[in-house]
Amino acid sequence: MFGVNDLKDLKKMDKDDLLHLIGLETRKDTADYLLPALGAFTVGVLLGVGVGLMLAPKPGNELRNDLRNRFQTGQETLTGAGAQRSENVTRGV
Repeated sequence: MFGVNDLKDLKKMDKDDLLHLIGLETRKDTADYLLPALGAFTVGVLLGVGVGLMLAPKPGNELRNDLRNRFQTGQETLTGAGAQRSENVTRGV
């Protein structure tokens, strides 16, 4: 049967170790399949956008200026939203 040392070793094991010991594994849920797929999809979309921008019919300087303006506008929007949120938290709204 089990000795005292064997029981102490069993207490140190987590669920996956115990299941592996008897030849089983945990059941994967939907998130285990969905999150990697969403990550790959997101990377694909970002790469597609990047390639599309690089192949755009605008000259390089004009494209870079447009991108810089868009990023600055996005930063200003995020900064304004963050400031408004912190102000609401301070006021207790």
